[in-house]
Amino acid sequence: QVQLVESGGGLVQAGGSLRLSCAASGGTFSSYAMGWFRQAPGKERDVIAAITWSGGNTYYADSVKGRFTISRDNAKNTGYLQMNSLKPEDTAVYYCARTSGTYYYAPHYDYWGQGTQVTVSS
Repeated sequence: QVQLVESGGGLVQAGGSLRLSCAASGGTFSSYAMGWFRQAPGKERDVIAAITWSGGNTYYADSVKGRFTISRDNAKNTGYLQMNSLKPEDTAVYYCARTSGTYYYAPHYDYWGQGTQVTVSS
């Protein structure tokens, strides 16, 4: 059974940094692309960063480009999202997910973690 577990969320001041982790179990982590999504209250869940199975290609939403970095360590079955220069508008629940489809196409993602809250205070 596939499980994705996020960690690393919390409360941070604007301008600060957080590093989210996504630990995967069940299935072959290195065979799948991975993405990070976020959902703020009253808004849809959007893909903000994604990475191919090899790590050779990445995608970033314009809202996080230049501030967030996605990476993965297939030997550890873990993905990461380094978030720098955080803004209050980054406040949301953050989810990791995996796909065997197109890595930047949100509807292709089929397994999700439970989410971790990130709150950025002004």
